[in-house]
Amino acid sequence: MRATGDAFEDRALAHLERAGLKAVARNFHTRFGELDLIMRDGATLVFVEVRYRRSRGYGGAAMSVTARKRERLVRAAEGFLAAHPEHAERDCRFDVIAFEGDAERPDTAWHRAAFDAGT
Repeated sequence: MRATGDAFEDRALAHLERAGLKAVARNFHTRFGELDLIMRDGATLVFVEVRYRRSRGYGGAAMSVTARKRERLVRAAEGFLAAHPEHAERDCRFDVIAFEGDAERPDTAWHRAAFDAGT
C-alpha cells in the first residue's frame, strides 16, 4: 500500500512542479499525522494532500479528505511551521491532488485551496 501511495505522490509532485511550484518537503511526520507534500507557489506555502481512489463511489478521492482529516492536516501544518520558523510568516494554503480510476491512467484533479485552517 505504501508503494502505491509513494507512486501517486511522485505523480502529484511532478504535476505540481510542471505547474511551477517548488518542493519544500515530502512526507513530513508529526504526532498528528503526515503531510504528503509541502510546496512553494511563489511566496505561498502549500500543504498538499494526495489521494487515490479506484472508484468515485462514496464521493471519490477528494471527498475522502474528511473534516477529521482536514483538522489533522491543519495541526500537522502547525507542527511544520513550528519546526521551520523561516516559513512562519508565509501565506499558507491547503491543496488536494485527487487521482481516480485506473491506476495506470487515472483522472487527475488539483483542488487549489481545497480548505482552510478554519475548516
